[in-house]
Amino acid sequence: MIRVVVVDDEELVRSGLRLILGSAPDIEVVADCGGAAARATLLAHRPDVLLLDIRMPDVDGLTILRGLRDLPQPPKTAMLTTFDGEEYLGAALHEGAAGFLLKDTAPEQLVHAVRVLVDGGRVLAPGVTPAVIGGYLGGKPDAAAARSVSGLTDRERQVLALVGEGHSNGEIALRLHLAHGTVKDHVSALLAKLGGLNRVQAAVIADRAGLVTPAHLHGAERR
Repeated sequence: MIRVVVVDDEELVRSGLRLILGSAPDIEVVADCGGAAARATLLAHRPDVLLLDIRMPDVDGLTILRGLRDLPQPPKTAMLTTFDGEEYLGAALHEGAAGFLLKDTAPEQLVHAVRVLVDGGRVLAPGVTPAVIGGYLGGKPDAAAARSVSGLTDRERQVLALVGEGHSNGEIALRLHLAHGTVKDHVSALLAKLGGLNRVQAAVIADRAGLVTPAHLHGAERR
């Protein structure tokens, strides 16, 4: 079972997410809470995935996200937002968020997103993706992105391109006819070579380096 914790200041949102995710046979929402109780809840339940509201009145979502660094096995975290023009996008990604989901995400897409997260993938809602690609990493120029991937092996560039398209490790393994563990090793190696970036940051680098075609980008946005 994929263990999920939902942190949001609105009880109605938490109840809705619990109901949607609880309908999946492989997902269990082990707890939900507001921001003030987030750390204690995470320590008590050790979830695989955290769905975290980015803006809460008691404790800011970014503060909670920063606090995950000192956990032995921090959960894969997607930020929840009602805004497709959220000004905190870059900050959350720099702090290690694995993606963004709008609170009105369709139920089947939400279930899929949790599965992608636990498999090491990134999740970016369609309304959020253009803001990430357009403004993340301070507008890093294409030439600099190309230089940053020049030290990767051919296989690592293949894997990075698929990361840029939004594929999970399992999906990449199927595409390249590799073992799941081999793909994980390639992803870890290329992230280290890119300077310790997280997966979403690497996906943006892949796009700016020309490894992701516009058609692939549109496909990733729809996921």
